[in-house]
Amino acid sequence: MRAMAPRRLYDIPVRSGRIKRGRTLNLYQDDMSRMWAPGYLRLYKSGELDERIRRLNTLLESCELCPRKCNVDRLKGERGICGSGKELMVSSYGSHFGEEDPLVGTGGSGTIFLTYCNLHCVYCQNYEISHLGYGEVRSESKVAEYMINLQNKGCHNINLVTPTHFTPQLVKATKHAIERGLKLPLVWNCGGYENVKTLELLDGLVDIYMPDIKYGCSEPAKKYSNAPDYFPVVREAVKEMHRQVGDLKLDPRGIAQRGLLIRHLVLPNDLANSENVLKFISDEVSTNSYVNVMSQYRPAGKAHQYGELSRSPTRQEFDKAITIANRLGLTRGLEDKVHD
Repeated sequence: MRAMAPRRLYDIPVRSGRIKRGRTLNLYQDDMSRMWAPGYLRLYKSGELDERIRRLNTLLESCELCPRKCNVDRLKGERGICGSGKELMVSSYGSHFGEEDPLVGTGGSGTIFLTYCNLHCVYCQNYEISHLGYGEVRSESKVAEYMINLQNKGCHNINLVTPTHFTPQLVKATKHAIERGLKLPLVWNCGGYENVKTLELLDGLVDIYMPDIKYGCSEPAKKYSNAPDYFPVVREAVKEMHRQVGDLKLDPRGIAQRGLLIRHLVLPNDLANSENVLKFISDEVSTNSYVNVMSQYRPAGKAHQYGELSRSPTRQEFDKAITIANRLGLTRGLEDKVHD
């Protein structure tokens, strides 16, 4: 579950609260840039980035970007299950202060919300964007401009929200941004329903993977996201992400530079089968994984058509998930976790 996106294309306003924002957002920016550089710069300098763009674009001819493998020719404007065609669509962008602390820091996370989604969860809080296609067509060059604007505002990263179905276009936009001076970590903020072959083409390009592991079994995945193969698919995808970037690494300020950050949204009535999700992370990924177990589910979209989804999780349901995570040795990201 991702933070709510605004409905119009504009900069997200800074929210007051636990983060105090001053005009000097990154005191250590110059020093840190000399110590660390995003992986995509190496791909760009070697010329490999152009080859990745070429190979990703070929996937659009008979689209297999995600596990649905619709095989439509998106280069000719055909649309698959996700609803997207050839052109990149953006619903909003801006500095976001509602993400995890290692992404937010003092300058915020530079979010770019993409229109449409390859999952179509019935309870999506951004239903108008993911299902109805609210957003505007934007060129890769324009999205690169957004990236540079976010960097200039002091954001700590470029956070691509629901990017899977626009992978080739976003990689091309990243190249344009590199040529304009982009040097921030790239965050792949996705629903976890990823094609491993596509992820392999992102190796060395994405610095921080942030999948939301939604379900630990097939029945709810089929019923609420029309993806009965979700759990086996997300398991292989997350293991590939971890192979590429490892556990989450922070700079001396506590800001994420590289690694895997996993989200899991607790659903009412344990519909997500949280124990299976957390056990998978502990057993097959790493007990040092940074895991954000989230309690903020609220009925949205078509959730009220499903009685079992029509309420928020109780404190007891959420606390049970936290207890399971602690028992399995998953503590990073769960320090002082309380029910919202």
